[in-house]
Amino acid sequence: MALVLLGINHNTANVDFREQVAFPPEKVGDAIKRASALPCLDELVIVSTCNRTEIYAYLDIDNGADPEAPIAQEVLREQELLLLNWLSDYHGLDQDELQRCSYFHWREDVIRHLMRVACGLDSMVLGEPQILGQIKSAFAVSKDSGVVGGSLGRAFQEAFSIAKEVRTDTAIGENPVSVAYAAVTLAEQIFSDLGSLNALLIGAGRTIELVARHLTDKGVRNIVVANRTLQNAVELGEKFGAEGVLLSDIPEQLVKADIVVSSTNSQLPLLGKGAVESAIKKRRHKPMLLVDLAVPRDIEPQVGDIADAYLYSVDDISDVIEDNVKSRTEAAEQAASIIERGVQEYIRHMRALNAVNTLRAFRQKAENIRDLEVEKAVRSLEKGVDANAVLESLARTLTNKLIHSPSVQMKKASADGRDDLLLLTRELYELDHNAKQSNDS
Repeated sequence: MALVLLGINHNTANVDFREQVAFPPEKVGDAIKRASALPCLDELVIVSTCNRTEIYAYLDIDNGADPEAPIAQEVLREQELLLLNWLSDYHGLDQDELQRCSYFHWREDVIRHLMRVACGLDSMVLGEPQILGQIKSAFAVSKDSGVVGGSLGRAFQEAFSIAKEVRTDTAIGENPVSVAYAAVTLAEQIFSDLGSLNALLIGAGRTIELVARHLTDKGVRNIVVANRTLQNAVELGEKFGAEGVLLSDIPEQLVKADIVVSSTNSQLPLLGKGAVESAIKKRRHKPMLLVDLAVPRDIEPQVGDIADAYLYSVDDISDVIEDNVKSRTEAAEQAASIIERGVQEYIRHMRALNAVNTLRAFRQKAENIRDLEVEKAVRSLEKGVDANAVLESLARTLTNKLIHSPSVQMKKASADGRDDLLLLTRELYELDHNAKQSNDS
């Protein structure tokens, strides 16, 4: 059996190609059903996000050989091509191009990669938390589809556990690394109670939407969205219970705004020193935070000279982000240690399972020999053979049959110079221990 992974992510492929290889949520079920029909495939999880598509599988192949041995590499190559061929056929993509953009992992490298992904260490934004929820959802879909067993189940549960530990014991997710979140964090630093404040957001793009979301999460309820197109402002505002207005309404709204965040594509400033100065006077010098996330800038730099107006440009925000990325990078080093411990724990668990399977087979063989010989002994007793003779024969036959295979293999090992196997046999059967006990008696 072997745990394998075929993947494509933001480090190996551009967004155009990632879009082509992605699995929309409504198609994941069909993809799982079709992929599960592949030969040798026992378990399957498909993780598909905007930044990655990864196929985790547990295959019914022999992975006992040295991974560097030619035969092991040949088997791996066959399985990689099997998954590549299926993925390229499913999406109608060129297999050679797909292979150039993909990566393939096996055994502990799979669990190590999965843990890194779950912890946000393999994300475009280091430490971002959304990926863990996406992996959990993908796992749940496969589990509901009946294609997750004990092997992949164990791998993903270990990854979830490690991700929780990393989030709890490190600062990987504590500091903002997006301009939108950093802007809201600045607001928290300047104002003690965000919930009672009014916010004016200028623009209606993705950045402003994220700012609105973060402000709402922080308890801000009075939000106005100003945009050149009223419909866009209204549509964005409806998502957060905010009011939508035109850019021409900004002077009126500015007087009420405690927080102003702007991010548009305007080539000229939308907010000048005069307008802000007038608004500050009407506000009786109540503080106003202005965050300009646009390039070119939406707010004239001279606004920063106004008393009680706190202006931050995108460069100022970038400094905050850089500090926080550095903090996350340091946390990532701690996370890597936790992940490596998790990988080793997983390996120990899987090795223990291998021992259980071997012990089960060993016991079953011994019990088969026992049942056969007991049946023979019972027949002898029924024929009137002396009971002592039957017991002696039973004990002798059981002993001979139980040690026959090990004896043959030990003789062969000795002839081949396999002293390691002989030493292991002495350890398994505690032969040196038994000899010492005999000498002591």
